Amino acid sequence: MITRSMDWLQQHDHLIFRWLNRKIGNKTVDSMLALVTHMGGAIFTIVLTLSIAFFAPEPWNTMGWQSFIALSLSFLITALIKRKMRRIRPYLALEKVRFEKKPMKDHSFPSGHSTAIFSIITPFLFITPWLSLLLILLALTVSLSRIYLGFHYPSDCLAGCFVGTTSALLIVLS
Repeated sequence: MITRSMDWLQQHDHLIFRWLNRKIGNKTVDSMLALVTHMGGAIFTIVLTLSIAFFAPEPWNTMGWQSFIALSLSFLITALIKRKMRRIRPYLALEKVRFEKKPMKDHSFPSGHSTAIFSIITPFLFITPWLSLLLILLALTVSLSRIYLGFHYPSDCLAGCFVGTTSALLIVLS
């Protein structure tokens, strides 16, 4: 029963991956998502959270510190899971995958970019309702970019969303 469920999940993970990675490609989307994807990267997320923490007025600076702490916690959790799971990235495991010229060497599960972006936006969801929808759409776009660009399966990004959001909620609600 478990094996059949895992096979079904993997099959659908691959189907969704192939659709996002191969079926909807065009130059404009390629360029846009190649830029947006970096909003979940280490340099951007660290600089952004620390800039808000140090330079923004209250209550924004508190959210900046919470985002930075959530980012740090989620990074540790993601690193441990990646070390344990050792899932091979789609462009190394599947044929005919479109991917950037600078492939990554670490493991795929969970997505670090998805984890990072969800960990940093979550504290801000509590401060400004009007900004929440925009931040959620931004985080979802970063996560989708990771699949579109060939770096992650959909389940990698869902797991990253869960780890990032949960880490931030632990910080915000404690």
